Amino acid sequence: MKNIKLYICVFLLTSALAQSIEQNQSTPPQNPKQEKNKDSAKKDTKKTPQNNPQKKAQNNPQNNTPKPQTTTTTPLKSQTPLTSPSAITAQIPHIAYNGTAYIFTTNEANPKPLKFGAKTISWLAHPTKTDTKIALVGVPYRANLGKITLKDGLILEVKAANYKKEQITVTDTSKVRPNAAQQERITRELEEANKIYLTRTKERLWSERFELPLGSVITSHYGNARMFNNELKSYHAGTDFRAIIGTPIKAANDGKIALAKERFLSGKSVVIDHGEGIYSAYFHCSELKVAVGDSVKKGQIIALSGDTGRVSGAHLHFSMMVQGVSVDALHFIATLNALFE
Repeated sequence: MKNIKLYICVFLLTSALAQSIEQNQSTPPQNPKQEKNKDSAKKDTKKTPQNNPQKKAQNNPQNNTPKPQTTTTTPLKSQTPLTSPSAITAQIPHIAYNGTAYIFTTNEANPKPLKFGAKTISWLAHPTKTDTKIALVGVPYRANLGKITLKDGLILEVKAANYKKEQITVTDTSKVRPNAAQQERITRELEEANKIYLTRTKERLWSERFELPLGSVITSHYGNARMFNNELKSYHAGTDFRAIIGTPIKAANDGKIALAKERFLSGKSVVIDHGEGIYSAYFHCSELKVAVGDSVKKGQIIALSGDTGRVSGAHLHFSMMVQGVSVDALHFIATLNALFE
């Protein structure tokens, strides 16, 4: 009888132990490491942003940064002049590229003149706003790069534009390698032109937007290094428009004829004084329709295109000078015309 009782106790104890083991197997033990990974995954899921193309564009400097560099097919992007009650400080940072004109604007009643190198830049009336003044700063093609203080801490940073090189074949070798007499003529004509460009007519002779003299294809942009018959001679100080001989050339804006003659390198040429240090020039013409001293209106035919001077073919070379500095005409016109918007 005692043996039977002992057997029953052992049987009950064994059954209870087996049931406990079965319950533990059906509920697997928690792994602290795994739980931590799960929590981390949840957090990462919450932090993962939606695909937002606008944010991607903001984070991509290629999408944000304007590309004002010149290429052989695309001119510099124009600067958009800004005006605000906080005057010229509102335009900071002031960044210009060599070979362009920078336009400062201010609401100050009597702003101090700007000093750019040895030049004093005066403030001019805004073409449309009576409470605003503008200052035109021509940055030379060969200007020193870096930051320049113009006045009272106002800084203009000059950067290098991405100008290209181009090969030009000229059949008249005297235009590439002039003799002593020809070189003397070139020097004399250059001095004459520089004297004109540095003459500043105080009166503004224009009141409307500037326009291009031709509506044809541009074959060469401003700033390209000119390789004449494989020899580096200069940089291109203008914009070339494709034009067959005899194509009418129109004045870019109102002004007065400052030069109308044939020259050694630029051929038959016209230069218009628009006042306040702004000039436009038209080279390689076949026929001139104006004379020095004539007043002209925007769109008036001043010459016919040709192939005179140092050329590889018929075209119009169009250029602009600002305060005696040769600048990218397309960039300047676009920037100046933005003042009318």
